[in-house]
Amino acid sequence: MFPLPHLALKPREKLETGFLLPLRNIVLLPGVTLPVVAGRPRSVSVAESVMMTEQKQVIIAAVRPEAVQKLEKEEKAEIESLEELYPIATLAVVHKMLRLPVGPIQLIIEGQERVRIEQLLQTEPTYIVKFERLPNLTVEAAIAAGAQQQSIQALTSALKSLWQEAASLNPNFPEEVLTVLLNIESPAQLAYQTAILLQQEVPKMQTLLEQNDLELLLRQVLADLQKEIEVLRLRGEILGETKKEIDQQQKEFFLRQQLKKIQEELGEVDSEKQEIEELRSRLATANLPEPAEKQAKRELARLERIGSASAEGGVIRTYLDWLLEMPWNKTIEDNLDLQNAREVLDADHYGLSKIKDRIIEHLATFKLKRMARNEDTETEKPERHDERYSVGTVICFVGPPGTGKTSLGRSIARALGRPFERIGLGGLRDEAELRGHRRTYIGAMPGRIVQALHRAGVKNPVIMLDELDKIGMDYRGDPASVLLEILDPQQNYSFRDLYLDLDFDLSQILFIGTANDLSRVPAPLLDRLEIIELSGYSEEEKLAIAEQYLLPRQIEKAGLPANAVQLSTETLRQIIELYTREAGVRKLEQQLGTLCRKVAVRYASGETTPTIVHPEQLEELLGPPHFWREEKRKVSRPGVATGLAWTVQGGEILFVEAVLLPQGKDLTLTGQLGEVMQESAKLAYSYIWSNADALGIDVSAFKSNGLHLHVPAGAIPKDGPSAGVTMVVAIASLLTNQPVRTDTAMTGEIDLSGEVLPIGGVREKVLAARRAGITRIILPKQNEKDLAEVPQDAREKMEFILCDRIEQVLENALVRRQMNQPVV
Repeated sequence: MFPLPHLALKPREKLETGFLLPLRNIVLLPGVTLPVVAGRPRSVSVAESVMMTEQKQVIIAAVRPEAVQKLEKEEKAEIESLEELYPIATLAVVHKMLRLPVGPIQLIIEGQERVRIEQLLQTEPTYIVKFERLPNLTVEAAIAAGAQQQSIQALTSALKSLWQEAASLNPNFPEEVLTVLLNIESPAQLAYQTAILLQQEVPKMQTLLEQNDLELLLRQVLADLQKEIEVLRLRGEILGETKKEIDQQQKEFFLRQQLKKIQEELGEVDSEKQEIEELRSRLATANLPEPAEKQAKRELARLERIGSASAEGGVIRTYLDWLLEMPWNKTIEDNLDLQNAREVLDADHYGLSKIKDRIIEHLATFKLKRMARNEDTETEKPERHDERYSVGTVICFVGPPGTGKTSLGRSIARALGRPFERIGLGGLRDEAELRGHRRTYIGAMPGRIVQALHRAGVKNPVIMLDELDKIGMDYRGDPASVLLEILDPQQNYSFRDLYLDLDFDLSQILFIGTANDLSRVPAPLLDRLEIIELSGYSEEEKLAIAEQYLLPRQIEKAGLPANAVQLSTETLRQIIELYTREAGVRKLEQQLGTLCRKVAVRYASGETTPTIVHPEQLEELLGPPHFWREEKRKVSRPGVATGLAWTVQGGEILFVEAVLLPQGKDLTLTGQLGEVMQESAKLAYSYIWSNADALGIDVSAFKSNGLHLHVPAGAIPKDGPSAGVTMVVAIASLLTNQPVRTDTAMTGEIDLSGEVLPIGGVREKVLAARRAGITRIILPKQNEKDLAEVPQDAREKMEFILCDRIEQVLENALVRRQMNQPVV
């Protein structure tokens, strides 16, 4: 809001009195003639009063935006104060008034000069104000104020040149308007006329009216006109390109028609007819199902009518290609020799005996189903269609990265003799990626399932749905819901892709899923999967895998002879311990690939003698070790316990630290703990407090001290109930001043009654403890059965203590000093 100068500061002789006409959405500039409408009662009264005066002068002021909103909402609202108007206005002359039979009065007004409204004297029945005339923006006044005459002349000339360019870019620009603009001699008048023709918003126009510097006024208007010309130029380019494309299409059409006539005169075969005949011939030999054949004939007839040269013809031709190339009835005979399947799995993967057994069971069921189908082919009922090929739920491999989930799917396909197709679902959010796009959309394509079948060339390939736990969902749909139909044997025999718009039988496909974290797989989808878990590998298993699979593969990838790189068992063991820390073997393979590439450089330089890599050379070839050989604490002190955790990457050890806060209060938790882990900490705290007497702890230690519980690596989110036992031990160790054994790690869920409840991921946690050099593990009693999953060498070299009460855990975890010696 502009400040209104006090009337006492102005000489009385400079102030004049006049009628005021407020206008919405219009700013009148000096020298500009506009038609305006007076519709509200006070505005009509102002118009009538002005026409009765001799000079017919009126002050035209623009209404502020907030006041405009009020006037638009209330039909009878009027301007009541100067705060609702812009103070800088225009003194105008009314040239003509037209009174309509019904409705408002129309005025033709011309702006004369700028004024400043000083005081609103009257609002009823007309607006009367006191105002002061402002100096005109002349060249002489600008030069007197310090402006350069050359600058003003250059700006004026530039404005006229831009108007000439604007007229050339706009064929509808009136020539008489351009003539008027080019003949204007006053720079200010040219600027005002330019602003009116650009039709800018009220705040912008008001800024120009309030401008007291002629040179700045010209520069502002010049910049606005340049922007408008850029828009006109870009519009012309777009229209030109569009017209060129249309002309090219018309030219191609006429040329094709002429070529068609020439070919008819010469007796040559029409290429378009030849294409139609070729499609008809392919259709006759395609052996399509009846619905697909009817659809293909209908689309072929449409293509023959409209021709393939049109845009729609191209869409139809692409659709027919997909329709004719899909393997509607083409299958490949399975190799159901279970002994061959066992040999293939053993050749491709080390260990995983239980997983291989489960795969063989799956293939055995599939074989028996096939045999039963062959026997009942003649008598099978249509309603049992969904059971013809189904072998139960779809198997899904779940485990950390690098454990061989995808390669197991490839091995299954190789054992069966089927083509293998992988569909990556990571980050998939649009369900049309699976179900296809409707042909009404530009660039429509079939879904990924149909594309995989098209690539495989048969209707019974092995399709791996990779990364089921990384499917997303947004406004484009829920891909997981589409997967329910694809994987469900009760539905997938009539899967309808939106692009093909025909039912396709997916029941003969062997689907295999993979995931890292089952908690992120939607529950309805999880219900249709049979989970096969792949745990992490032990050190001995990694050693065997590296020797038998990884190293020979990396030597071959590097283009080296088979014996070019030789690694001793100790060298491989150090690579596993010091350069990788993972559940799978992907990082291990990357490190072996690095070694092979180092040797490849030597071979390429002419040194072709086999390279034997010794352990002491690893730092030179692979850099400093990435991990310490052992991660367990070397010095034990009260308040620190070692726990075990499961992550998507495999097992890990974690430390729980507890300290007393003198004169503190309550329990403080840090380390980015999740809700479940925070509840475990509160349970541990409450259990120790409630059983303080039995544990030899002075209850006053709780009342006069706070307790801070911390899990290091605070940048990593942590959650899960299995840290409850570790937290109890850490707190008890602190309050009894008894350290925890550094060779012992523990895991287990707790409750307030002191029970130790079972947990998951025992194999991964045991392997993580062994990697850290821990030899004793405390487990819940109910997890005894899970020790069968732990590798034999780990079971032989580690001690497992099974507990079902917290008292047993404390007895085996704490280094006893003097019993019942409280910490005060």
